[in-house]
Amino acid sequence: MRAQLFQFMQRWKSTAKEAMDHTLLFSKFLCLLHVTNNYLCSPTLVYGPSMLPTLNLTGDVLVVEKMSHLLGIVGPGDVVLVRSPENPRKTITKRIVGMEGDRVTFLVDPSHSDRSHSLVVPKGHVWIQGDNIYASKDSRHFGPIPYGLILGKVFCRVWPPEGFGLLEQQE
Repeated sequence: MRAQLFQFMQRWKSTAKEAMDHTLLFSKFLCLLHVTNNYLCSPTLVYGPSMLPTLNLTGDVLVVEKMSHLLGIVGPGDVVLVRSPENPRKTITKRIVGMEGDRVTFLVDPSHSDRSHSLVVPKGHVWIQGDNIYASKDSRHFGPIPYGLILGKVFCRVWPPEGFGLLEQQE
């Protein structure tokens, strides 16, 4: 009886050690996933008409890298993921048109008039616009946005397959 109990304890210890090893490996994987997703890059689904023709109306899956804006290496022409200044629960995808100190000129209401307006982007802010100026709610509506609302720079499109590749920067 004592020998059977000893064998049972040995098997239990072996099983418990294996379970702990697997748990530790799984925990390391989750930590790596967390760090990668929150601090390096992450996939995001974007859809809507504001970035036509660069992005599809029905949706694209983009990879957003999250280091460039922290290092200050985003600039005019870059497509960025931004926390909406009107609704902090939403993110929007727009193109940077002007950085702090830049003079930007834009059409106030391109659908109805040719009236334009110019302004200098204030310190600590950027001017963002959608590529489709007729269907984009952007800095023309809510003004320059604080640089701190930038969540990341769009690196590439991974879906749909026919659009796979790096996103082109426009000047």
